[in-house]
Amino acid sequence: MRTARVLAVGALTVVAFGLPGAAAVADESDVHVSPDVAYPGSTVTVSTSACESGGYAKGQAEAGGQINLIESDNEGELAGEFTVPEDAEDGVYSITVKCPPATRVVTDFEVARQPDGAVRGGFGGAGGMSGTEIAAGSALILGAAGGLVARRRRAGAAG
Repeated sequence: MRTARVLAVGALTVVAFGLPGAAAVADESDVHVSPDVAYPGSTVTVSTSACESGGYAKGQAEAGGQINLIESDNEGELAGEFTVPEDAEDGVYSITVKCPPATRVVTDFEVARQPDGAVRGGFGGAGGMSGTEIAAGSALILGAAGGLVARRRRAGAAG
């Protein structure tokens, strides 16, 4: 019985740590956008290390227009900024970066309205949690609770 519990906790831990890691690798891109979620009127920074030659690149944001990327403080990286228009609608927009002679990379960013009034507190801000985050958190809590119960039983049997 004890072995089954240890194996179950171990399996849940592997699942909890394994799934979010795999999702993060699948979303990796050669273009990085900061912040991932922008508000109308905010400034968005776009950077890339995909350009092998030349110290510049041109970018185009669906919501924001043209972006000129130049060498940044990080070696081998180009960076530029644009401002999200005040009239931009909520949604996901693409950013295309073209490096000479023939490199083209694309990524997405989200535009959202700033919340009115107070921001919902609790689990990390105004956004909701994904099913993967809920499953991972539940698995970690169950694993910790199982370990605590096993430890208390062991301590009670020894005394």
